[in-house]
Amino acid sequence: MESMLNKLKSTVTKVTADVTSAVMGNPVTREFDVGRHIASGGNGLAWKIFDGTKKSTKQEVAVFVFDKKLIDKYQKFEKDQIIDSLKRGVQQLTRLRHPRLLTVQHPLEESRDCLAFCTEPVFASLANVLGCWDNLPSPLPPDIKEYKLYDVEMKYGLLQVSEGLSFLHSSVKMVHGNITSENIILNKSGAWKIMGFDFCTQSTNPSEQELKFPCKEWDPNLPSLCLPNPEYLAPEYILSVSCETASDMYSLGAVMYSVFNKGKPIFEVNKQDIYKSFSRQLDQLSRLSSSALQNIPEEVREHIKLLLNVAPTVRPDADQMTKIPFFDDVGAMTLQYFDSLFQRDNLQKSQFFKGLPKVLPKLPKRVIIQRILPSLTSEFVNPDMVPFVLPNVLLIAEECTKEEYIKLILPDLAPVFKQQEPIQILLIFLQKMDLLLTKTPPDEIKNSVLPMVYRALEAPSIQIQELCLNIIPTFANLIDYPSMKNALIPRIKNACLQTSSLAVRVNSLVCLGKILEYLDKWFVLDDILPFLQQIPSKEPAVLMGILGIYKCTFTHKKLGITKEQLAGKVLPHLIPLSIENNLNLNQFNSFICVIKDMLNRLEAEHKTKLEQLHVMQEQQKTLDITNQMNVSEEAKSSSTGNQIDKVFNSIGTDLLPSGSDIKENELSSKQRKAKDLTETLIDNMSSLTSHSISKPKVASSGSFSSVPSMGIGMGFSSPVDSTKRNITNGLNTTIGLQTSGFSMGAGTTSQNFFSSPSGTGTAKVNIVPAPNMPNYSPVSATSAVSQLTQQNRPADMSSLDNLFGPQKPKVSMNQLAQQKSTPWVNQFVPPQGSPGTTSSVLGPQMNIVGQPGFGMQGNPFFNPQNFAQPTNTMTSSSSASNDLKDLFG
Repeated sequence: MESMLNKLKSTVTKVTADVTSAVMGNPVTREFDVGRHIASGGNGLAWKIFDGTKKSTKQEVAVFVFDKKLIDKYQKFEKDQIIDSLKRGVQQLTRLRHPRLLTVQHPLEESRDCLAFCTEPVFASLANVLGCWDNLPSPLPPDIKEYKLYDVEMKYGLLQVSEGLSFLHSSVKMVHGNITSENIILNKSGAWKIMGFDFCTQSTNPSEQELKFPCKEWDPNLPSLCLPNPEYLAPEYILSVSCETASDMYSLGAVMYSVFNKGKPIFEVNKQDIYKSFSRQLDQLSRLSSSALQNIPEEVREHIKLLLNVAPTVRPDADQMTKIPFFDDVGAMTLQYFDSLFQRDNLQKSQFFKGLPKVLPKLPKRVIIQRILPSLTSEFVNPDMVPFVLPNVLLIAEECTKEEYIKLILPDLAPVFKQQEPIQILLIFLQKMDLLLTKTPPDEIKNSVLPMVYRALEAPSIQIQELCLNIIPTFANLIDYPSMKNALIPRIKNACLQTSSLAVRVNSLVCLGKILEYLDKWFVLDDILPFLQQIPSKEPAVLMGILGIYKCTFTHKKLGITKEQLAGKVLPHLIPLSIENNLNLNQFNSFICVIKDMLNRLEAEHKTKLEQLHVMQEQQKTLDITNQMNVSEEAKSSSTGNQIDKVFNSIGTDLLPSGSDIKENELSSKQRKAKDLTETLIDNMSSLTSHSISKPKVASSGSFSSVPSMGIGMGFSSPVDSTKRNITNGLNTTIGLQTSGFSMGAGTTSQNFFSSPSGTGTAKVNIVPAPNMPNYSPVSATSAVSQLTQQNRPADMSSLDNLFGPQKPKVSMNQLAQQKSTPWVNQFVPPQGSPGTTSSVLGPQMNIVGQPGFGMQGNPFFNPQNFAQPTNTMTSSSSASNDLKDLFG
C-alpha cells in the first residue's frame, strides 16, 4: 500500500512539475488556470493539450503548450524556423472563425520556455483517438485509450472536415496544405475541428475563377516540424511542386482511409528518399485495387478512390463531398442540424425538436451525451423552446445512470423546475415524475421537484390539476411520508373541497383512494375519513368516490376500520348517502353491499367480544362460588358446636340425660359430615326446651316456638283480654303441667292455633315454668325432646326430611288432623291466607305446612334464655307424644 501511495505521489508530483515547467512564466497563466495534461495535437503532435479554466469566468478552455525543450537538439536557426512555423499556424487559426475550425479563446503567448494559447474545450486529436499517442502523459488517460469511434461519428466527423475545407476553399480562397489526423481536433462535444495552418497558402488571384496558389519545393534538410506530413500529402506537392484546393481533397481521402483503417495511412513514405517513394505511390494509385479499400464502407469506397486519384481534376471538391449519399445518414444529419441550430428560427427549431425523440434511440449514448445534450440544454434560456426541448432532455435522462444524470442534466434542469410559463413545462414534468423522483437526490426532490407538484395542484388550470391528480399515484411510493402527510394530502383535500369542477373533485377522491396504501391506519381514520363527510356535493360520481375510499380502507389488510368507527361515524354517513335520489340501481347495490359487509363484521366482532366477556364472567363467578363454599364449610363446621353449646347451656344440664355427652368435642364424625340442612335442623331442634301446658281452670294462651334459626313455630292461643296481652316471661304459680298430655281451655270460634302478632283476639305468651316446678326428666321414649337428646346417636330426622323434602307434597293442618283423628287439632287449622311471620332460613313465606307466616323467627317474645327447667311433675302423654311426632318427627 505504501509503495502504491508513493508511486501515486511521485506521478502527481511529476505531472505538476511538468505543467509548471511547461507554462511557467507564460502570460497565459495570468488569466487561466492550467490543469492536467489530456492530449496532444498539431503537426507532429508537438502541442501538449491541457485542461484549463478562465480565472474570471470559470469558463472551461483547452491550453495548447509547446515546450521549447523539444527542439533543443536543433540549431538556433532551425529552432527559429520551427517556432516561426508554429506561430504562423496559430496566428492564422486565430484570424479564422468558422464552426468547423478550432476556436481560439486566447491568442498565442510566448515565454522563454514555451508557446501557449487557449481554445475551446478539447477532448483529443483524431490521431490520439486512432492510436497515435506521442507526447501524451504517462500513464495514458483511460478515456483516450478506450475511446472508440462510432460510425455516425466517423460519418459526421468527415462531413465536418469537408465543410471546413469547403469554407477554406470557397470563402477564404486558401489551401490548408496539411490536412492530417494530427491537425483534426475533437472538441469536448465530439465535433471535429481543423487546426494546424502552419503550411497554408493563400490564393494569389482570389478574384478570378481559376485560383492559383504558391507552393514551396520540398526541402528534406528542414526539420520535420517545418514540413507537412508526407503520408497525407498529394503527389503534386513533391513531383510537380504545385498545389491547389484539390490537393487538400487528396489529403481528405487519405484521412478517410486512415479513419476506417485504425489510423494507418494508405502509403508508408520514406522521408529520406521522398521522390522515389512518391513515384512508387503514383503507380499504386493508378491501379488502386478494391482489396486495398476493403475496410472502407462500400457506399463511400468509390468516392475515396476518386479523392486519391493521381489527377487533381478527377477529385471531387469539398462542396461536392458534403453532398454525397454517404453523409445522408439520419444520425449525421441530426448532428449537423444541431451544429447549425443557432441559425434557425423558433418555428424550425420546434419542428426539429418534435421529431428528435424518434432519432435519439438510433444514436450511441456517448454521442447523445457529448453532442446532443449540450445543444439541448443550451436552449433552456429560451422559454418558448423549453416545452419542445424538455421531452428530449428527459428522454436522454432515462438512458443515463444516476451519476450521469446528477452531473450532466440536473444542474441545467434546476432552473426549469421553477418556471411556471408556459404551462406545458409543468405537464411534461408531471408525466416524467417517476423519472425525476428516482434519479434526483432527496434534497433536490424536497427543494425543487415536490414544490412543482404542489404548484400544479394549486394551478388555476383544471387540466393541470386533473393531470397532476392522475399522475400522483404513479409515483406516490417515491414520496417520503412526511412530505405526503403534511404537504401533499392537504393540497389534494383543498383541491377537492374548493374546486368548482366535478372532474377535479372526483379525481381527488380517486387519487386519495389509490394512495391509501402508502398511509398509516390512524392517519386515514383520523384525517381522511372525517374529510369525506365535509364534501358538499352529492353527484353520483362523488358518492361512488367516497364509497370507494371507505371500501378500500375497510378491506385493506394494513388499514381497516375499527368497529367503534364503523358504528359511530362510517355507517351513519354511508347509510343516508345510499338512498340519495341520484344513484342508479347498480350504484345503490354497491352501497348496500359495502354496508352489509360492514354490519356483518361489526356484528361478528362485537358478538365475539361479548362471548369472550361472558366466558370470563362465568369463570370468575365459578371461582367466587368455590371460594365461598370452602369458607362456608369451614365456618359451619366450627360454629355448629358453638351453637349447640349455647343452646344447651341456656336449657340446662338437667334437661338432657347426660350433659357431658353433648359437648362439642364429643360430636360424632357422622354429625360433622351431615348435609348443611340437616345440621341446621338438628341445631334448631336442640333448642327445644319445654312444653306449654295449661290447667283446665285457667283461661290462658300459650305459644311454643322452636329455635329461631329453624323458622318453625307452634302457637297456642286463647281468648284473652286486650289489656292482658303483654304477659311477662313466666307462668303463674297456679299453672301446672298435667302428666296425661297437653290440654287447653275452650276458646272462641275465632281462635287461631297458628296465630301471628296481628291476630285478633289472641295473645302470645311464652310459657315459662315457675321456679318451684320440678326438673323435667324424660319418661317416655316417644317424647320428641328425649329423641333429640339421646346419647351417642343422632336424632331421627327422617320425618322432618320428609316434611321439608321436595318428594312429599305439602299437607295442611286439616288433612293432618283427619289422619290423626285428634279432636282438638281442628280447632287450630289456620284460615287460608292468614298472615304470619317470615322464616329467614327456609325462605320467604315458607312454613311447616306450606302456609305463610308460620315460625318463631319473627316472634318478639321468643328467647331461649327464658326457658327454665320444667318440674318433675310433667309426665309423658301418649297422645301428645304422637302429635309431636307427627309435627316434629
